[in-house]
Amino acid sequence: MTTPPDPPSGTSSADPPSGGTSPDPAPGAAAPIRVLLADDQTLVRSAFAMLVSSARDMDVVGQAGTGREAVELARTTRADLVVMDIRMPDLDGIEATRRIAADEDLAGVKVLVLTTYDTDEHIVEALRAGASGFLVKDTRPAELLDAIRTVAAGDSLLSPGPTARLIARVLRLPEAPPPGVPAPAALAALSERERQVLALVARGLNNAEAAQTLGLSPLTTKTHVSRIMGKLGARDRAQLVIAAYESGLVSPSCRSGSP
Repeated sequence: MTTPPDPPSGTSSADPPSGGTSPDPAPGAAAPIRVLLADDQTLVRSAFAMLVSSARDMDVVGQAGTGREAVELARTTRADLVVMDIRMPDLDGIEATRRIAADEDLAGVKVLVLTTYDTDEHIVEALRAGASGFLVKDTRPAELLDAIRTVAAGDSLLSPGPTARLIARVLRLPEAPPPGVPAPAALAALSERERQVLALVARGLNNAEAAQTLGLSPLTTKTHVSRIMGKLGARDRAQLVIAAYESGLVSPSCRSGSP
């Protein structure tokens, strides 16, 4: 498929409408989140660009029609976050995510994967490749903006509904964990409370939801999550989810709403 002509795939942060029309942040305010959009459908990208540009705390710094372009633009635009479609020509979103995650110069770039169907088994592969979360494309606009903020802030985001069903179904297949994924044996280092928190994270709950379920404060839960990541050597919450399922801490029979 040819690269969509409008806007050009090489859009930079200085080219409108990729952030050039967004108002300057107020003095002392945090810099806008620099967002790169990667999707092979021009209309989808345009819609996402309008949505993201409408947020005062975000700038669209580039748009890519292929996975290869996404990797190149991640390097040249200094994006903070890439909204990545899975199915794209000339390098799919999974391989593009893998290359971004493996590039030391792009260590601070987060990837939020979007998929058309919440049963897409490639989602797990994308998480293993280094994505910090996923959402389905029919997510409401406000939820997409919140997801971008969540992932850019360093948290992972997993659509609560399909998380347990999808990851459990895929991880039932025997497969050795790839490099970078915490070894299940490391769970022995976790306390009972940390295991409870990890189980809830694996089911797609955020810190506030996990805190409410366990009767803890959000701050305490956030501390537990940070300690769990440190003990397991996990890069983000997405890897915690994979570790929880591969270790058997959370089983395919579990429901996302169960404590």
